[in-house]
Amino acid sequence: MIYRESEQNGVFDVLEKHRIGFVPYSPLGRGFLTGTINPNEKLEDNDFRRNLPLFYPENIRAHQKIIGFIQEMAREKNATPSQIALAWVLARRPWIVPIPGTTKLHRLEENIGACEVVFTDDELARIDGMLEALPIQCSRYNNRFTDATTD
Repeated sequence: MIYRESEQNGVFDVLEKHRIGFVPYSPLGRGFLTGTINPNEKLEDNDFRRNLPLFYPENIRAHQKIIGFIQEMAREKNATPSQIALAWVLARRPWIVPIPGTTKLHRLEENIGACEVVFTDDELARIDGMLEALPIQCSRYNNRFTDATTD
């Protein structure tokens, strides 16, 4: 839901044509889409996300409408925000298989629950409309990381 370059730049067309599966990287946006991150939260000093623009307080504030939308849909579907985000990924194409990382059994069980969330065509259109109307306003990585990848 956050960074959709692979969907938007033609990669999906090639994958579909050649019957190749796709495993989206960090389908919960490193926890961003869970609704548990807020602008006042202080990430631990050793938390990698402190270096990611999406987790800068000003960007968390700027994207609260996205989180609010996902939380609202979660209430409507009797699900969690994580389940909504994962179910949306599962609904995109049958050959997309999200693998969210977790170290906690209760989170694994919650994530598996995404398989039970079914969207109507209207609900998917609502989600897609929200993603179009509220695009992410920051880059995935800061310059320190993008410069290192070009070496």
